[in-house]
Amino acid sequence: VPYSPSIIAEVTAWFRYFFAARSAAPIGAPFTIAFTPERARPWYLIWAVSRIAGARLTKDTASADVVMHFEDATVTPNQPPLRLKRGARLINFGCSDVSKSRSTAAFEAAFGYELAVDPTTHVGPAVEKSEINGAHDGRVVDCPAHKLPGRAYQRLVDNRGADARMVEDLRTCLVAGGPICVFVKRRPSEKRFQNTNSEVLLRTPEEIFSAVEIASIAAFARELGLDWGAIDILRDRGDGRLYIVDANKTDMGPPVALSLADKMKATRLLAAAFRDYAVGAR
Repeated sequence: VPYSPSIIAEVTAWFRYFFAARSAAPIGAPFTIAFTPERARPWYLIWAVSRIAGARLTKDTASADVVMHFEDATVTPNQPPLRLKRGARLINFGCSDVSKSRSTAAFEAAFGYELAVDPTTHVGPAVEKSEINGAHDGRVVDCPAHKLPGRAYQRLVDNRGADARMVEDLRTCLVAGGPICVFVKRRPSEKRFQNTNSEVLLRTPEEIFSAVEIASIAAFARELGLDWGAIDILRDRGDGRLYIVDANKTDMGPPVALSLADKMKATRLLAAAFRDYAVGAR
């Protein structure tokens, strides 16, 4: 990572959030959580959320109240442990593939309209991106075009907002497969595929989506087996429809450009939902 004032600012903002989350009081009685096969490190959102939810980390999956599959990989053969505590909550063991092709198929099954395109027959612009999660290497290609191995092709969604110079990504965080909060991420249209934002706003799902859209988002999560994670949603400026273009079960966050107050507000919202899902009134 090259040294620059912007990088230093991002690192500083992250540490402010880290120390705020680490010092925040849990919202309920303690319970235990085990991550397998990898431990969730502090830069992953679930670290702060589970901590504030009251979770205490354990390495023993056989005694944990919650066992969460956690592996920062696109495709994971995630069988649950053979020995589990009676009544333990298993999270994300049904989600073994978050590749672009698999996510697109789940989207089309849940929403009932297409996102994927065949670049060899499609006419006009399309988005070409890696199947690998988190690559941030999308680019617009003119079709018809050759289909490259390891690449996925999607409709080019016009996700410009009220300000036509800016695109908007609706990063939506899920708990129990349902949307809990939305980070509205805005950046100049020429930077649509970059992972930097000019502005990020925290919103509730009800402020952004209709009841039918919220139900469709939950249907997408069921199709993918995604209990916990984040999805990137675009709203097309032309037809008003939603398009889920990416899914991540080991998401980082909240976005750096979000204010610290809203970072903590979002984390507490997610922690309350996570606690209710993981252990209920225990």
